Amino acid sequence: MPHHPPSALLCAALAAAARGWHVFPLRPGTKRPALHGETACLRTGPCAGGHRKWEARATTDPDRIRAAWSRAPFNVGIATGPSGLLVVDLDVPKDKSSTDAPCGAATFKALCERTGQAVPRTRTVRTASGGQHLYFTAPAAVRLHNTAGTLAPLVDTRAWGGYVVAAGSTIDGVRYEVQGPALLRPLPDWLKRALVPPHPVNRPATAPVGRVHRPYVDAALARETAAVTAAPEGRRNATLLRAARALGRFVASGDLTRDEVEMPLQRAGESAGLSATECRTTLRSALEWSITHNQTRTGVAA
Repeated sequence: MPHHPPSALLCAALAAAARGWHVFPLRPGTKRPALHGETACLRTGPCAGGHRKWEARATTDPDRIRAAWSRAPFNVGIATGPSGLLVVDLDVPKDKSSTDAPCGAATFKALCERTGQAVPRTRTVRTASGGQHLYFTAPAAVRLHNTAGTLAPLVDTRAWGGYVVAAGSTIDGVRYEVQGPALLRPLPDWLKRALVPPHPVNRPATAPVGRVHRPYVDAALARETAAVTAAPEGRRNATLLRAARALGRFVASGDLTRDEVEMPLQRAGESAGLSATECRTTLRSALEWSITHNQTRTGVAA
């Protein structure tokens, strides 16, 4: 039997895994996971105990990697959270007609200048679109999640709940390639401070001392939180939106504080598979809508 040398994509997957980075296959020539979704899950093999998403199935096992990449020329995804990575994604404007629009690299450089910091030098991957991925080791003391535009326009981050396309992968005929030194640096403290969010999950609840919830309020909170946690793929964001609107009336009436609603719903949404950013955005808009509309009905001052 003739010996076939390993493909470039298999080598890229093995090289990432050798660094301790958890990889999984992406559809050939794309950024989309090649693993099945929840609705198509047969609950067999790795999913025998329940559907396992790409983050849980990402691996550093060379045998599993060779078996997967022997089936097709898959691009390589790196699950950033399990890999202990925080990747800053410097994107380019999607509207190619606007030549004067700043790119993510420019807005990130401006952020560094405003904060008196040098642009960090670390492992950098040039993306197929002309953007950049800056790789950092994530801090162990805090569990960071994805962000979108939190640091600056066209500057996103990928951590728990996120992934990046690895160097060696190809999209539209253009390879993701390492630029400059491949040395991986820890996330700078100033960036960590900017990314640790004033976030419902990290804030203690501020319920008035001595207040006792009415039983039906506690029951509604438990019911809506459970519904979000169990929401199926494709219905998660809609379920979170409905739950926040339903519970917002208790914030308007003073039966619950906003933190008492946001904290459990944020955790439930992330547990269901939504990103931290998606949860925060949905909760903010849904609660503001519900509080505004229920103030009129309950006579609470605006």
